[in-house]
Amino acid sequence: MKLKLKRPIIFFDLETTGVDTSKDRIVEISMIKIMPDGEEIVKTRRINPEMHIPEESTAIHGITDEDVKDCPRFAQVAKSLEQFIRGCDFGGFNSNRFDLPVLVEEFLRAGVDVDFKRRKFVDVQNIFHKKEQRTLVAAYQFYCDKNLEDAHSAEADTRATYEVLKAQLDRYPDLENDVDALAEYSSRGETADFAGRIVFNDKGMEVFGFGKYKGRPVEEVFEAEPGYYSWMMNGDFPLYTKKVITEIRMREKLKKQ
Repeated sequence: MKLKLKRPIIFFDLETTGVDTSKDRIVEISMIKIMPDGEEIVKTRRINPEMHIPEESTAIHGITDEDVKDCPRFAQVAKSLEQFIRGCDFGGFNSNRFDLPVLVEEFLRAGVDVDFKRRKFVDVQNIFHKKEQRTLVAAYQFYCDKNLEDAHSAEADTRATYEVLKAQLDRYPDLENDVDALAEYSSRGETADFAGRIVFNDKGMEVFGFGKYKGRPVEEVFEAEPGYYSWMMNGDFPLYTKKVITEIRMREKLKKQ
């Protein structure tokens, strides 16, 4: 089934140095931009992560330090990448929990401002898990009746994810062919910072999603304990999480003026 699109959507997959969304870096990125008329634009490139690629990560995606030593750094391609994704929604496999937070961190490190707040994010894995409870390789076999060759190659995984979503739309009549609806269905709950440290409660208020203040409004905690903000800013939290809590803190200061 062809996707009904109001604006372009980008299916993407990252191969990285590891699984820590705040510390690890991209070593390969592949994106397939699907235009409303069905045109597909594919961009795949390797990135020098400026750090050692651990052997356990190489064992998964096959990319070594030697493979990327002459490749551009993310900062060198960030502006052209921002232009490519501008005005697009996003789709991926486990992208809401991993690929998207990693990509956001890379843009912040590069000093390139990307407004992700107005985008829709379709996580095909979440749809799959709600419907069938399987992995990408199994999903590709189940929905498309194909074996996923070159699994953990960014482009192969990206194309498989796009094909799986189209097959899901064919299989499930109750799955609405609309990116807004798909993004809502595939979300695991509204988060303010992608990493899930700050989430929205049922009233649309930002609350902590972790720690001793879990469930309490962020602004309320910062008002009662200003040092908690400093602790987070100096702690090992993703850059985007720090950006979000700073925006909340500044917003509350402006209210008092």
